[in-house]
Amino acid sequence: MVELWFAILCLMLVMFAVLGGWDFGAGALHFIAARNQDERRMLIAAIGPLWTWNEVWLVAGGGVLFVAFPRVLAISFPAYYLALFLVLWTLILRGIALEVRGLIDSGLWRAFWDTAFAAANILLAILFGAAIGNVVRGMPLQADVPLSLPLFTNFGVRGPLGILDWYTVSVAVFTLVCLCAHGASYLALKAEGEVYRRAKALTKWLWPIAVVLLLVVSAETFYVRPELFTRMADRPLAWIALLLTAGGTAAILTGPRAGAEARTFWGGCVFITGLLGSAAASLFPVILYSTVSGQYSITAYNGSSDASSLRAASYWWPVAFALSFVYFWFVGKHYRGRAQTSQYGHDPQ
Repeated sequence: MVELWFAILCLMLVMFAVLGGWDFGAGALHFIAARNQDERRMLIAAIGPLWTWNEVWLVAGGGVLFVAFPRVLAISFPAYYLALFLVLWTLILRGIALEVRGLIDSGLWRAFWDTAFAAANILLAILFGAAIGNVVRGMPLQADVPLSLPLFTNFGVRGPLGILDWYTVSVAVFTLVCLCAHGASYLALKAEGEVYRRAKALTKWLWPIAVVLLLVVSAETFYVRPELFTRMADRPLAWIALLLTAGGTAAILTGPRAGAEARTFWGGCVFITGLLGSAAASLFPVILYSTVSGQYSITAYNGSSDASSLRAASYWWPVAFALSFVYFWFVGKHYRGRAQTSQYGHDPQ
């Protein structure tokens, strides 16, 4: 049962990374892919209808932590208190910017909220990337010692650690580039006109840069936690995930050159899924790794709820999962095809 709930947690986070990732990436390119108000309305029309549903997966991931792994939640939230509030504030700012930018017919008003929207998306991509870096690097957990990490210390990966160091910053940069490429692929599939043409051009540059950065981050990860690669070699699920990553890499590198927008977009989805899947398979069963001593690490086994609680939670989860997909199908069917500015947004015509 513990293994099942670990898989469910990973599924929720992968769904958020893939589906919410194109929203964050497109939003981060707000001033690059769209140069005037008509084009920005087009960009928002492409991501606007689905952004609330995409963030459901982040809430679902938090719910799984609360129900299935309460000890992980109890330790990680105080440790990353500042970072979590930054995520919360930027999520709120992003939603407000999307909804209110067109309520007043004023260039200054729209420019302010456009800037806030782009900044919030960039910061969210960086924060989520830094979060992945922290999970891989670990934290200085000790027995019965409350932990609250500062934003940064000496930017090293040994000794006193902060949320940011050279490794977590590099993972954050890779995440930002990867999500921007994913967002550009989505815009190339959904937008029209100049937004479409710029998005196509961006995919040709951003995906190769993301692949190069992945190689750099992989080498850095081997230095920070070399045992992950040993575990990866011994686990069939990790190999399957690596095959997905390789297939996705082939699609994202060949799709833009061939003008195959759908291949590039779905290749990006597979690429991100494979990366996160291989990481999850290599990390299991450790969720919070202790850099002090492995005996202090929080695993899926010593951080989970009791078996009866997990069994009870397994009854309602399929229902919630099915309802979420029905909503996705309904919204996706209604907004399928190329985006139209009349589909979403409140900008005066």
